[in-house]
Amino acid sequence: QVQLVESGGGLAQAGGSLRLSCAASGSIFRIDVMGWYRQAPGKQREFVARITDDGTTNYADSVNGRFTISNHNAKNTVYLQMNSLKPEDTAVYYCNAHPYGLGAYSGSWGQGTQVTVSS
Repeated sequence: QVQLVESGGGLAQAGGSLRLSCAASGSIFRIDVMGWYRQAPGKQREFVARITDDGTTNYADSVNGRFTISNHNAKNTVYLQMNSLKPEDTAVYYCNAHPYGLGAYSGSWGQGTQVTVSS
């Protein structure tokens, strides 16, 4: 079992920045990919960014160039630096972790952290 705990959400103005953190514990040897997803009210959960164990990153088109995902393996932590925030970035952000061969939606999830961007 992998446990994920997010932190760092909150309120920001449009154009501002926030940094999310996700700390993993438990069976971390099973983690090959860590990522962030978000869910806005009335919408489906969507992919935001991910990073693999070799440092490869991928981003959703909507956040590419504004958000940066990184990790600190020694601390089993992944970060999401969010710059140039927009009101449409408002959502609950969820941390995700899974091994290769298992889809993200079958992996482990954190409890979520609210990000609200005001215009």
